[in-house]
Amino acid sequence: MGKRSFTIDTGGEKVEVEGYDYQKVAIKYLMKRRRSLLFTKDPQKVEDLWSRLPKKLIVMGAKDAKAYEVDWKRVGEEEFQGARFVFSLKETELRP
Repeated sequence: MGKRSFTIDTGGEKVEVEGYDYQKVAIKYLMKRRRSLLFTKDPQKVEDLWSRLPKKLIVMGAKDAKAYEVDWKRVGEEEFQGARFVFSLKETELRP
């Protein structure tokens, strides 16, 4: 099975990506956003990036689309306590 083309809509931007599964494509995109927060040293830039993190994602494939709600936390409270900028992903109903 080859990679498929997906479009991630964050509300403010649309990103073309390739992958195998809707949820895995969303996680990969969010991990890139998280990585940019972790490696930024300037506190003002970190605050700016934090405020622009997506809270909702729509991953669109060729035939179907799935919506996800993202819950960001500055410090992990569950499985990875102490980890910075953790998120949880929850699939929601896609509303037109």
